[in-house]
Amino acid sequence: MVRAADGALVAVFNKVPRRAVVLHPPEDPMYQNMLIRSTDEGGTWSAPEPVPGYNHSGMECAGLTALRDGRLLLNQWQFDWLPAGRVQALIDPSVYTDARDLLTRWSGSLEHDAASVDLAALRRETPWARGRGRCLVHTSVDQGLSFGSTVTVNTTPFSGGYGMRGAVETADGRILLPLSDVPHYRSVFIVESGNGGQSWSRPQPVASGDGHEFEEPAMLRGQGDRLILILRDNITRHLHQCVSPDGGRTWSEPVPLPISGYPAHLLRLADGRILLTYGWRQPNYGIRAVLSEDDGTTWRTEDMLVIRDGMRNGNLGYPVTLERKDSTLLTLYYNQDGTGVTAIYATHWQIG
Repeated sequence: MVRAADGALVAVFNKVPRRAVVLHPPEDPMYQNMLIRSTDEGGTWSAPEPVPGYNHSGMECAGLTALRDGRLLLNQWQFDWLPAGRVQALIDPSVYTDARDLLTRWSGSLEHDAASVDLAALRRETPWARGRGRCLVHTSVDQGLSFGSTVTVNTTPFSGGYGMRGAVETADGRILLPLSDVPHYRSVFIVESGNGGQSWSRPQPVASGDGHEFEEPAMLRGQGDRLILILRDNITRHLHQCVSPDGGRTWSEPVPLPISGYPAHLLRLADGRILLTYGWRQPNYGIRAVLSEDDGTTWRTEDMLVIRDGMRNGNLGYPVTLERKDSTLLTLYYNQDGTGVTAIYATHWQIG
């Protein structure tokens, strides 16, 4: 979620047909990225519409960036998908991963109740195979009402580029977009544009290493040329932090934070403090946040802010927080209700 130049709040999230079990975007070809707008500070929202249009499916989570010149950028990763039978008959199967392998990863995730699922039956209901894909950046000149001017970002030598927190615009006008190497989800890199998103540089590696699987980076401008990057780590389940002192040209090694949640969102508050919002995927399930008063050097984890708790399970989160015009805060996130229906929720709150 970002604030557009006209003051509207613009949010992007995922939509997929309901199935017997919850499949995440890397496992289901029917995912679309949906966009909504609010002109009353999150009180009401427009009807969800797919972006950039109805002919785009097979998407991972998407990111939004509000540029200083008023344009919005939408970055997406779109997988290639085919019916499994067509792959076996017509296509080199080494390019595609069938549902059996996708569901093996699904069943090994700590976020799924795989013990209660008949995997053989589930495989019969998922007759598809996933291929490679493409990293796309679209531009809107009308505050998210439409997107055009699509650019495909070359992420070689990485397998792909997935990011769901958008880019950062530096003081000198460069746009830095942090991504992870979908479908491996283990390394984070940055691509840069010096011409407003019309073209992008080759990837600059930032974070990887044995014993870690870094993905879903969140970046924020600090003071001066300082940049702060928070990473999800699927091995340790702790957030990690990298810092650049020179506008993204060099980066420190990832340092673990005492925060066992993910993924993160970073917001600079009007009073100068930084708010880090994240999903709390353990009992008591919910959405939490911590503050930094020293430009991200330290985080007040002893004063954790509980935005919401008592949620159904760990299938939650991906929160984003924005400051409203009255200085209160609005956090959007996803959650399952008491019957297992997944939806987008909002909490309106204030610190203290």
